[in-house]
Amino acid sequence: MTEPTAETTAGRVRGRAHGALAVFKGVPYAREPFGPYRFQEPSPAERWDGTREADAFGPRPPQSGGTFGDMAWTPAEGLDCLTVNVWTPDTGGSGLPVMVWLYGGAYMLGSSSQPDYDGGRLASAGTVVVTFNYRVGMEGFGELEGAPSNRAHLDQVAALRWVQDNIAAFGGDPGRVTVFGESAGAGSIAALLAMPAARGLFGRAILQSVPGTYFSPGYARRVAAAIAAEAGRTASAADLAAVPPEELLPAADAFVGRMRDDFAGWGPVAVTAVPYSPVVDGEILPATPWRAVADGAARGVELVVGFTRDEYRLFMALGSRFGNLSEDDLAAAMDALAPPGGEKAYRAARPGAGVDDLYALLCSDWLFRMPSAHLATAQAAAGGTAYAYELAWDAPAMPDLLGACHGLDVPLTFGNLDVGMARLMCGNPAPPEAAELSERIRAAWTAFAATGDPGWPAYREETAITRVFGAEPADVADPEAASRRIWAAHRFDPL
Repeated sequence: MTEPTAETTAGRVRGRAHGALAVFKGVPYAREPFGPYRFQEPSPAERWDGTREADAFGPRPPQSGGTFGDMAWTPAEGLDCLTVNVWTPDTGGSGLPVMVWLYGGAYMLGSSSQPDYDGGRLASAGTVVVTFNYRVGMEGFGELEGAPSNRAHLDQVAALRWVQDNIAAFGGDPGRVTVFGESAGAGSIAALLAMPAARGLFGRAILQSVPGTYFSPGYARRVAAAIAAEAGRTASAADLAAVPPEELLPAADAFVGRMRDDFAGWGPVAVTAVPYSPVVDGEILPATPWRAVADGAARGVELVVGFTRDEYRLFMALGSRFGNLSEDDLAAAMDALAPPGGEKAYRAARPGAGVDDLYALLCSDWLFRMPSAHLATAQAAAGGTAYAYELAWDAPAMPDLLGACHGLDVPLTFGNLDVGMARLMCGNPAPPEAAELSERIRAAWTAFAATGDPGWPAYREETAITRVFGAEPADVADPEAASRRIWAAHRFDPL
């Protein structure tokens, strides 16, 4: 059978047929961001002659192994990492809705080649699915002298411009682009909502677990200086350009180890020990998403915004925190993270809750749940359209430990229940109810991408109607009202 081909602005590509789908992998959307292009805004991809084979993912962006040491990047993978992948049911110019995925990974990890992000099941519902790589860690987010801020977001803008220029050749409609992402991917989409450079590149967005951490330039420079010092360098693009990526990554890892739990030195970010976040530099990112959206920056973009009920329990499990936290640990976290009077309010809202449960709830609210809720509120208050959801389905492999934890929505979104984190959370094999819930979520997401309506009432602050995805879906008025009251006056300003 003849393999599918498509003509892009840089040249012709040949993908592979997978059943009823055509799949294209590893198509460059920008030049290799190293050598003379390191720490700079992405440059357009070079043209090629003939037909380029698009049958394998491009290299991952440089990154350490993080929690999973065997996933560490090596130079052998290559540096030409700014590539896109496309799954399409029809390359015949049929004008299908387009869904563009932005991966998470604490702004330090991630790539579009992770098997969790295979777009086949979503594309089979009649959408064109695009995934792509963007720079992470110091390469993408480090605040360096002589380099633009938020290079990762500039990569994302470049990829979305590639979609606008090329997706019609893959059967997609550039006028019906929905971006969707989880965790740092959702935080990136929130940043894009506030960025002038991203205006007009997408009309809908699905934000799954938006992190509330955005940095001021001064804080970001201080973090970058500490990491550069670990490598014996200064935080400048010129100085760090001489340090190979594989030598710069251990410097960030060493800094993370010292940052953890150092509230006095680093403030609330010590809880997560994640040294990167979008930088509110006043130019590329003029304001936090909450302020920009409240001022109407995203009024013309339809949003789905939500979170998982027990976001932070995943991180507590990975860090062996359950059963090892003291009242002093809880008090320190309340002092660092909660709004004024928060500890008293949390204890009143959850009488009889133990240290572990209160700690998990506080960190879930601070890091993901309330930032997401506030974004929906800001959009509705500005006259825009938003739909709210909550995932309240316990991870079947460890329901008592993980609950409805951070990241559980990713396999349910893509329907890939037999790979990656799905095996840890859903078991292997996943139970039938996982497939049923995944089908509901995929149907809602693809319907939203096609029509702007996911299938439940739009969000209004006075009712806060929220689609709760549990064993059976239900539309509930303000399911997290207690937390919303505690955080009502809080502003997620730059740290």
